[in-house]
Parts: sequence; C-alpha cells; structure tokens
Amino acid sequence: MIDQEQYCIDILTQISALNRALEGVALGLMDDHLAHCVLDAVRAGEDQGTAKLKEASDAIRRLVRS
Repeated sequence: MIDQEQYCIDILTQISALNRALEGVALGLMDDHLAHCVLDAVRAGEDQGTAKLKEASDAIRRLVRS
C-alpha cells in the first residue's frame, strides 16, 4: 500500500486490522497451549506442571506488553 501511495489513514486502518488478527491468533495458540501442553504437564507431575505454568505465564506477560 505504501509503494502504491495509498492514503495514510487507509494504511493505518490495515495495520490496525492486522494487529487485531495477530492478537487473535496469539490468543488461540495460548488457549491451545494451556488446554493441552500445560494440562498434560500438570497431570504428569508437579515439577513439569510448575515449569509449564511458568512458561505460560511468561508468554502471557510478553503478549500483554506487546
């Protein structure tokens, strides 16, 4: 759009839509990770569960900051 010299506001609108779409993908991945990887690790044992919960918490923290 920039190469085609589109109107700035239209470009910003597209950037905003892409950001929302990426956030949706990230949240879907996080839901899947929690429902499968974290849950399986918790069932496998305390140490594995604790490690996966910390990993998920760190990932959520990164998502919130971005």
